Amino acid sequence: MAFFPDVPKIQYEGPDSTNPLAYRHYNPDELVEGKSMKDHLRFAVCYWHTFRGTGGDPFGPGCAVRPWEDGSDSVDMALKRVEVAFEFMEKLGVPYYCWHDRDIAPEGANLSETNKILDTVAKKLKEQQQRTGIKLLWGTANLFSNKRFVHGASTSCNADVFAYSAAQVKKALEVTKELGGENYVFWGGREGYVTLLNTDLKRELDHLAKFMHMAVEYKKKIGFTGTFLIEPKPHEPTAHQYDFDCANSLAFLRGYGLDKEFKFNVETNHATLAKHTMWHELQYASVNGMLGSIDANRGDLLLGWDTDQFPTDLYLTAQIMYVVLNQGGIGSGGMNFDAKVRRESFEPIDLYHAHIGGMDAFAHGLKIAAAMRKDAALSGFVKQRYASWDTGIGADIESGKAKFEELEAYMLAKGEAAPNASGRQELLENVMNRYLK
Repeated sequence: MAFFPDVPKIQYEGPDSTNPLAYRHYNPDELVEGKSMKDHLRFAVCYWHTFRGTGGDPFGPGCAVRPWEDGSDSVDMALKRVEVAFEFMEKLGVPYYCWHDRDIAPEGANLSETNKILDTVAKKLKEQQQRTGIKLLWGTANLFSNKRFVHGASTSCNADVFAYSAAQVKKALEVTKELGGENYVFWGGREGYVTLLNTDLKRELDHLAKFMHMAVEYKKKIGFTGTFLIEPKPHEPTAHQYDFDCANSLAFLRGYGLDKEFKFNVETNHATLAKHTMWHELQYASVNGMLGSIDANRGDLLLGWDTDQFPTDLYLTAQIMYVVLNQGGIGSGGMNFDAKVRRESFEPIDLYHAHIGGMDAFAHGLKIAAAMRKDAALSGFVKQRYASWDTGIGADIESGKAKFEELEAYMLAKGEAAPNASGRQELLENVMNRYLK
């Protein structure tokens, strides 16, 4: 049975194409800096928004038209949804997908039944992966939707909830490994607090760290070789989440001796909510050797919540790919479209338009970033701006040779420190604009 009968396999037709069901910039086999676009970008479709989202919001129910849905959360529906997902992804031509455990399989009457249902659906997922060649970029556990997580999961005030969360992550890790997942993500959706009036912050942080150490231990025990990723987010639904941003999360990992075991899955909309740019968050993660994967979306700057829109801004995608190229690639990570069509875009075809646009925006951004790197459009200026650190007193400071006493003597002899040349921000913004074509 075809669930998208009017959609052909999406092909690359070039920048002049006006076909809404074709790629204008994403040519998977095109080489950029000696590597194919497919390998640079490693696109992944998210199961939750794409195949489970209905378009609901706080002011109204979902209105998405999904002809294959029967309105239930049954096992049969979950199995049918696997067929829908792989037809969609195969026609789109993406190499990867991602899921939360509750996206792909419903809960049963108890944990034992829930695990059996997950195994049943995972078996079908594996069959479809083998049929299509589509791989699992990462799996994760939903530790936020069920009411048992009202006070958090590993940071809950209830030890039984901690235990349940551990059991759920254990199973999700096992299924991720069984399906060949290349990463596993931890997102602390409710790992935070609403008020400190009722919160033992130190104890909750200790428990969160203990949970992560247990996960690392079990990962090694079962031989899962994928990368562990933490996805920072500042707030929503809690007032303050413990994985606020990349800097906060890195401090937590280092403080508890976990920084060698994790990298970050950075999301654009989460960066926005933390009052950062995506470029800042990616650069901070990258210079600390912590950038592992990317949730490719954007937010609406007029709205103060996580709108999870598809990326279409070439400034954004060029900046993202500039960081990725500068660090030598995204490794085992990828560009996961943690994005959803707008509530008003309720027809199945809109799912294709959204993904095509996002993939083209990233492919275009990749080409822009590569051209900037080739011409040293930014890096040449930055190198010159910091030239005083390459020789003389600057080199002595960086090497540790110069101490306060030597620096004092140097400045007493020199008399004054003159400012460097202009930062040329406006010029550099103009330079970048030249590549956005």
